[in-house]
Amino acid sequence: MTSSSRSAALWPQAREILRQSWPVLISAWASIIFGVMDTAMAGHASAADLQIMALAASIYITVFVGLMGVVHALIPIIAQHFGGGRYLEVGQTWGQGIWLALGLSLVGAAAMLFPGAWLSLSGEVDPIVRDGITWYLRALVLALPASLVFRTIYALGTAVSRPKTVMVINLLSIAFKFLFNWILIFGKLGFPALGAVGAGLSTAIVGWMTLIAGLWAIRHDPYYHRFKPTLARPHWPSQKELLRLGIPMGASYLIEVCAFTFMALLIAREGMFVTGGHQIMSNLAALCYMMPMAIGIATASLTAQAIGAGDLQRARTTGRAGIGIVVLGATITATVLVVAKQPILRLYTDNMQVAIVAAALLQILPWFHLFDATQCIGSYLLRAYKVAVVPLILQIVALTGLGLIGGWWLGFGPAAGSLQPLVTRIAPGAPIGAASMWLMALSGLALSATLLFAWYAHVVRSYLRTGHA
Repeated sequence: MTSSSRSAALWPQAREILRQSWPVLISAWASIIFGVMDTAMAGHASAADLQIMALAASIYITVFVGLMGVVHALIPIIAQHFGGGRYLEVGQTWGQGIWLALGLSLVGAAAMLFPGAWLSLSGEVDPIVRDGITWYLRALVLALPASLVFRTIYALGTAVSRPKTVMVINLLSIAFKFLFNWILIFGKLGFPALGAVGAGLSTAIVGWMTLIAGLWAIRHDPYYHRFKPTLARPHWPSQKELLRLGIPMGASYLIEVCAFTFMALLIAREGMFVTGGHQIMSNLAALCYMMPMAIGIATASLTAQAIGAGDLQRARTTGRAGIGIVVLGATITATVLVVAKQPILRLYTDNMQVAIVAAALLQILPWFHLFDATQCIGSYLLRAYKVAVVPLILQIVALTGLGLIGGWWLGFGPAAGSLQPLVTRIAPGAPIGAASMWLMALSGLALSATLLFAWYAHVVRSYLRTGHA
């Protein structure tokens, strides 16, 4: 196939990816705006509230994202059923996903009710901050079941090329989140000012509202009637299939997010203002990640549909189109981060010391995002082929071994300060511990992207040759 004919073949798949990914992207942005809103509003309440938010949100995100990854096993499984025309199995699988989400919420609650183990990594934490973290996480325990069950609705809509329903619900939820934040964080309409804890309570309230809206939409949208989505009794073979794919997927999600969690807990040793600057950096990195994640999810769904239909050439072409879109989008995003750094910082904080730290760290973010985006699309494409164990091993080596452990070793461990010359060159003015961890995280992402793409190429070749990995 010539380069021109190959490009022509990519265009239809690229258009379909973009058509499906923009609602996923807007939905993801709407969800991440919750975190942006919490960080910005807590930052304007007090520096202590910003530290509470930084540490507590890191713990919650670690727990939630890991469990969400298990639930997201629904996407390739349902997408392959949908691509193969097995509509009743689509509805049955979704119902089993609800039971899975409810069981996982108990696991998550147990991890969040004892924050002392997490905070042991942070050294001495102000008692006021520690108490605020405890109550923030207790509020989010109430939100967890609703959030995880809503993720099954998200997975269903994405897998059957119907992502706009969740997008609309998430967009509407932003207004309610802002309202409840304003009331509970700052103490309006006669309510006490709860600071960061109020943000946790508002998340719980809005989480249950969005779940009710999602269930109503599935019941009343004629598009879903063909699937007959119902909540039957737990079916162990179906649960085993979900867990077989979901556990390594969830672990992979966990590996990706653990870097942020443990970075926040370790960087807390450098003080309140460094923690605040790091939280802004983390929040922006997460916001930028939504673009490759949305394209990755859309690409993986369409790839899985093609696999379910037995069209392996279309699956490969869809993957190539998704990779191209992600690389282009990441380049544009990195450029915006460089050009608009100061206006972005003004949106987050009016504390000058926090802003100075954040501005120094943000010099690393454009490069971090480029590697984060490329390893993201690689992992999602492998999940479309129901390949999750090997990617997990590769990410453990790259993200945990090189990125996290290497970051601790060079930032706060025996070799602390070794990266000072590199930090001075790349991010002058940045605190050495925080900057060292971000640079090693960047290195881990680069290695992860390389390994994942090599394995993806192997899997595609195996499928084309034999029909399976």
